[in-house]
This record gives sequence, structure tokens and C-alpha cells, in this order.
Amino acid sequence: MPKDGPSAGVAIATALVSLLTGKLVKYNVAMTGEITLKGKVLPVGGIKEKILAASRAGIKEVILPEKNEKDLEELPPHIKKQLKFVFIKTLTKF
Repeated sequence: MPKDGPSAGVAIATALVSLLTGKLVKYNVAMTGEITLKGKVLPVGGIKEKILAASRAGIKEVILPEKNEKDLEELPPHIKKQLKFVFIKTLTKF
């Protein structure tokens, strides 16, 4: 059975931390990744499509699971040049 929605785990957790701490998240950052209860960030699918959509929306920085780094090979070079990529293993890294 395919899963729907877990790739928003990092974004949801980040939003909750932002709310609790009062520290705002930059407006031009996109993020994706499934998280475990211990904070480990798991890879997700559809990276190419998510990054292309982020680029069209004017995003400048994308936070991705470390294990999805290989998926950047599918991207056109001009897209890779215009975005900053941050790869994370755990939710505590950034």
C-alpha cells in the first residue's frame, strides 16, 4: 500500500519547533523528508518534481534527506546551479 503524506514530516516538525520557539523559518526555503520518532530523516520519492516545483515558486534553498542526494543527478544543470541544497540525516542537524 503506497503511503501519502509522510514526506511532509520534516516540514511539519520544523513548523512546530518554529511555533514553540518563536524563531521564524526563512520564507524561501523548501524541505521534504520523512522522520522517525527518534528524529532520523528518511528518504522520500518524487525529488525531481518537488525541486522543479520549488524552483518555479522562487525557492532559493532546499533541505533534503541525505539519502536523496543521488536524485539530484536527474535535475537539469541550470536548476542545480540556482538552488542551494542542504542534506540532513537527522532533524537536529539544521
